[in-house]
Order: sequence, then C-alpha cells, then structure tokens
Amino acid sequence: MKSALYSHSDCDLHAAAARHPEAPERLTAIADALSDPRFDSLIRKEAPLADRMDLQLAHTNRLIGTILDNAPAEGAYVRLDADTVMSFATPRAALRAAGAACAAVDGVMAGAFQSAFCAMRPPGHHAEPDRAMGFCFFSNIAIAALQARQHHGLDRIAVVDFDVHHGNGTQEVLRRTEGMYFASIHQHPHYPGTGTGTENITGGPCRIRNIPLAGGTSAKAWRQSFAQTILEDLDQFEPELILVSAGFDAHRDDPLGAFNLVEDDYHWLGEQLSGVAKAHASSRLVSALEGGYNLEVLGTSVAAYIEAIMAG
Repeated sequence: MKSALYSHSDCDLHAAAARHPEAPERLTAIADALSDPRFDSLIRKEAPLADRMDLQLAHTNRLIGTILDNAPAEGAYVRLDADTVMSFATPRAALRAAGAACAAVDGVMAGAFQSAFCAMRPPGHHAEPDRAMGFCFFSNIAIAALQARQHHGLDRIAVVDFDVHHGNGTQEVLRRTEGMYFASIHQHPHYPGTGTGTENITGGPCRIRNIPLAGGTSAKAWRQSFAQTILEDLDQFEPELILVSAGFDAHRDDPLGAFNLVEDDYHWLGEQLSGVAKAHASSRLVSALEGGYNLEVLGTSVAAYIEAIMAG
C-alpha cells in the first residue's frame, strides 16, 4: 500500500524551554528510526502551512491570533499555561503541524497514497476551541477532520486517539459536528482529568466513545478493550476516512504514562486500523503524532506502527 510521511524542519525549531519533554529531539528519534531501508518506499512530503480559514473551522479568532500574532523574540518564551510554552518558532511549527494533517487528507482523498503519517510537532489533541493547553496549540487532527468534511463532502469520519492522555481538545471541537465518531482510550485518572464514560454520546451529532483505563493496565487488557469497543464501533460506523491521534506515551517505558504497551502493540494497532480502513474507507488512513517522550522507544514504536500500515 502506498504510504506517505509528512515532516518539516520548521517543527525542529519550536522549543518549549529547557528540559521540556515535548522537545525537538522527538522528531530526530523518529527520523533516525525511519531511515532504515525498509522505509525507503515511503513517499516523503514536506508539510505545507495550514490555511488560516482551516484553523477557523476548529478555533476562535482569539486563540488563532494569540498564537500567530504574539510570538516572542528569539531566545524568549511565552507561557500560555503551566505546560504550554511558545518560542519565536512556535507559530510556523504549529501551522506546519496542522497543515500536514490537512495535506495528508487531501492526498488520500486524491488517491496519491492510501495512508499517511504526520511526524510533526507541536501535538494537537489537547487544544480546545479557545484554549491552547497540554503542549498543544491547534487541534491538528480535528482541523483535518473538519477540513475533510468541508472540502471533500464526507458523511462519516472516524477519529481514534490512542495517546495515554485523553484527547479533550479533539472531543470538544468535534462533539457538535454531524457524522463524526471520536474514540479515546486513555489512562484515568490522569491529565487532563477528562474522558470518563459519563462523556460518552451515542445519539448525538458526534458519537463519542471514551475508554478510561487505570494506570498499570496490561497490554493484553488494553488490546481487549480497544478491540471490543473501538474496533467494533468502527465496523458498525463504516467510516469513509479514519484519522488517528497517534500518541506513543502508552509505552511501558514512557515517563508521562503508566500503561504497558510495547512496540508489538503499536504494530498490532497499525494492522487493526489498516484493516478497518481497507474494509470501509478505501484504505484511507491518516495518523498524526501526539505524545511519546522516551526518545529511546519513541522511534522504534513509530516505526513498528508505520511498518504495519505500509503492509496494510
């Protein structure tokens, strides 16, 4: 299956202050892992800048202006909350991250490739309509979902989030949009404190499925929960496009989570999601990097996931 990889050097310049876990070295670790010859067939693409009108599908003008029009001078930082820090390069990096997700959707819809992975930062799934938070500035995958709806006229779009943290921003952006399915499997209680079963919606415009699991959950139990809820939901929903918030901080060695996944589990995830995309969505599958903060295992986990998608 033809697969694309989106990246851009602008994302290496975004710095969230010294010793911040969401560091440029994350992308270096991924690039190193994907330099292996088995990834030579990946179609390498440079991420474009997102259009401001696409950002407006998900965010208020106030938030967009705060991020794009208030970058600090080089060497200085602006702290938007305890975790979310802007440097002079943050606006362009954030535009590239959102632009990659939108361009990847355009590519799979045009048939240029069947799947794509966006190796971009900053991540996006915590960014709410009027609030940057949790290392995130724009809700990259939600913007891509809304752009797919508006530009490509899709009726059923599924968004799956397997980061160890709940995708509160994606959920908040999409929850009033007709024809959306959003699922998040995550550690609870854990940052940001949302994502309990009480937030699930089965009959609204957007179907929401949250799967909160306790820290220490085994990989076997995690897989069972994913298969018995999300995979069954997707088969019932029959999406025309699957978008994935691909966070790799559920790995057992990640410092910001307490799950027990390993590389084989991410390979399994790639296989399962590719299978659903093949069955219902003409193999259209777009994934965007979210978390993953142990540099030693981030690259190998991403590689395992992408390898499965390429084989799908």
